[in-house]
Amino acid sequence: MLKKFILWDYPRASWQYDVIVAIILAFVFLTPRDWFRDQPRIPHASSIALLPSENGSTVFFVNTQMLAGIAENQRIEKLSRELQNRMSNRRLHVTRVEPILDSEGELQGYMAFTRQ
Repeated sequence: MLKKFILWDYPRASWQYDVIVAIILAFVFLTPRDWFRDQPRIPHASSIALLPSENGSTVFFVNTQMLAGIAENQRIEKLSRELQNRMSNRRLHVTRVEPILDSEGELQGYMAFTRQ
């Protein structure tokens, strides 16, 4: 019987086949995520996202956590270094950083405008 189970040797629509399928489905849907260290994906997993270009400059959306605790006058320098490393382009320089606020005035992120 174990050999038939391992080799999946039961005909379709038999009760044994249905039991095996039910066991597999139960395993798939009832196994806790922790067993496989699987975690839900964070919607904004990347702290920097490339946006469509505008007037020859490249625009990036930067998550608020990326610049948390950085003084306003140091943001351009920090983002320039970070983008140069991530994009493997030493000529990439941030020209300005603009905060993005929601309708209630809360900070959602930053727009970083760059040139080469």
